[in-house]
Amino acid sequence: MIDLPLFLAFLAAATVLTITPGVDTAMVLRAATMDGRRSAVAASLGIVLGCLIWGAAVSLGLGALLQASALAYTIVKIAGAAYLMWLGIKLLWKPRVALDAAPQGSAPGGRDAFLRGFLTNLLNPKIGVFYITFLPQFAPAGVGLAGYSFFLASVHVLLTLAWFAALIAAAVPLGAFLRQPKAVTTMDRLTGGIFIAFGIKLATSSAR
Repeated sequence: MIDLPLFLAFLAAATVLTITPGVDTAMVLRAATMDGRRSAVAASLGIVLGCLIWGAAVSLGLGALLQASALAYTIVKIAGAAYLMWLGIKLLWKPRVALDAAPQGSAPGGRDAFLRGFLTNLLNPKIGVFYITFLPQFAPAGVGLAGYSFFLASVHVLLTLAWFAALIAAAVPLGAFLRQPKAVTTMDRLTGGIFIAFGIKLATSSAR
C-alpha cells in the first residue's frame, strides 16, 4: 500500500537527485550532441538498465553486502573507477576531429553507447549503497521492504528516463553546431576530463 505523502516526498527527493549533474548526464549530453538522438537513447537505456539491476540486487540483499563488506565494495569501486578513467583517457588522448573519425569497429545502432552507459552504472557500487540507504526511508510501515524498495527504484528509473528525454530533446538541435571539427575535439576532451574526475571521485569514495 502506498503512503501518498511519503511517496510524494520520495518523488521530490528523487527528482532533485536525478537532475543533479553527474557522469550520466555528461554521457547522455555528449551522445546527443555528438552522435545524435539514437546514440543518446541507447546510452540512456544502458544507464537505467544498470540502475534497475542495482535496484533488484538491493532487493535481494546484495546492496547490504556492499555496505557491510569493505572488500566487496572496494573491488566493485576500483573496477568502476578504472573503467571511467579508461574512457576519459581515451577521449583526452585521441579526441575525434570529425564525427567520421569514430573508432574502427564501432557497433551500429548505438550498441557502444548502450554498453558505456550500462557498465558505468553497473560498476558503480555507490548506486547500490545509495539505494539501500535512501529507499527504505520512504517505505511505509508494514510493507515488504524488498518489494517496495524495488518499486521505488523502478520509479527512480522512470524519472531518470524522463530527465534524459528532456536532455536529448534540448541537446539534439545543438548537434549541427557542435559537430564542427573544433567543437567535436573540445567536446571529447571536456567529456574525457569529466569522466576522469568522476573516476577519481569514485576511487576515493567510501561506502558511508
